[in-house]
Amino acid sequence: MFILPRGSGRTLLALALLIAIGCKDRSSAAPSTESAMAVSDDTPSAGMPSFDHKSAAEKVVAQSAGVKEGDLVLIFGAAEDLPLLEDIAIEVRKRGAAPLVSVGTEQVRRRMYDEVPAKYDSQVPELMLKLAGIVDVIIETEAGEGRTLKGVPPGRIAARGKASTAVGELLQKRGVRLVVLGNGLYPNAERAEQFGVSRDELAAMMYGGIEADYPSLQATGQQVRNVLAAGKQLHITNPNGTDLKIGISSRPITVNDGIISAEDRKKGGAATSVWLPAGEVYLTPVPGTAEGIVVADQFFFQGQTIKALRLEFKRGKLTSMTAKEGLEPLQAAYDAAGPGKDLLGVIDIGINPGIKSPDRSPVHVWGKAGTVTISVGNNTWAGGDNRTNFGLAAYSPGSTATVDGKPIVQDGKLVAAENVARR
Repeated sequence: MFILPRGSGRTLLALALLIAIGCKDRSSAAPSTESAMAVSDDTPSAGMPSFDHKSAAEKVVAQSAGVKEGDLVLIFGAAEDLPLLEDIAIEVRKRGAAPLVSVGTEQVRRRMYDEVPAKYDSQVPELMLKLAGIVDVIIETEAGEGRTLKGVPPGRIAARGKASTAVGELLQKRGVRLVVLGNGLYPNAERAEQFGVSRDELAAMMYGGIEADYPSLQATGQQVRNVLAAGKQLHITNPNGTDLKIGISSRPITVNDGIISAEDRKKGGAATSVWLPAGEVYLTPVPGTAEGIVVADQFFFQGQTIKALRLEFKRGKLTSMTAKEGLEPLQAAYDAAGPGKDLLGVIDIGINPGIKSPDRSPVHVWGKAGTVTISVGNNTWAGGDNRTNFGLAAYSPGSTATVDGKPIVQDGKLVAAENVARR
């Protein structure tokens, strides 16, 4: 399966898109904000699952984001997220920090293209740039649906992405802590349909993953990190034809363990962002080393399926993109993107055993233990320097990944932590 990009924006660039135009599967196209909370509706959607969000909210605020007295905290989400957003805001204020909640709708997100003239697409979002210069923490949900932007000219989306780049760069430069809830499991209607489950079942997967044993994730993440750090070549294969080799020697490695620690804040950059449910280890490969083929049986793009997507890499660059059916919208988005869109950017390995999504599902879930993701394009979210306004993440269920010939993932299953640790 493929997604675009990092869950429709797993980069601070994409966060800039979110803030400015709602391009991160959410609807913050033109948020109306007041000193404490701005909402577009007092009642959440009847379709949204009902959960006790207080435990998750406390963990997100206190443990993941490390909110402290005096922090300025931006909280983004959709109107149907209100019960969760309210609990997060309360937890923020209980710690002496100041919350600002912004919500939106998919209708506004789409109307920002249908009714706003294209001549404004290249306009720098100055208000959001001002906010990026003062906030300490951003907490957001992946509530948006890909199908909302179906039919929007790719050039318009690309233009807004380019105009918003400065926002993401400033957030990263200032070390703003970013916590994103969803990570491929957010229980909106579109994602539930793709999984073939109810929204309640999908919400249970997400919240179950968020309630993971974070110290255990940290330990597993460090063990996997050590294996990757000692290796020279990563080889990814799958019975569907995937066969890719990547150089990984002496590359920076990041662990998304769900906690932005004091050490992470000191490092800055990619270390100050986490995606929940957490549980990933990722690195940027040696430039120019990626060679081979990546195949995905299904790809969900703007609510439609692309079948048998095939990517070919030579000397670290994407040289061919084909599919049996439905490639045209994705190809148009790729063609509209800027320089750097063809570079293999990130290799990501999921390590969270608490995520219970269906095995062999074509729906991509970053953190599920044994998931291997290959990301093309923007890699600033992983500590890289490719700031292109395009990202494409490839995933095939049941893949095997070896480091210098020794398996770290076997047939879609993460090798037991104790075995990893002995290497």
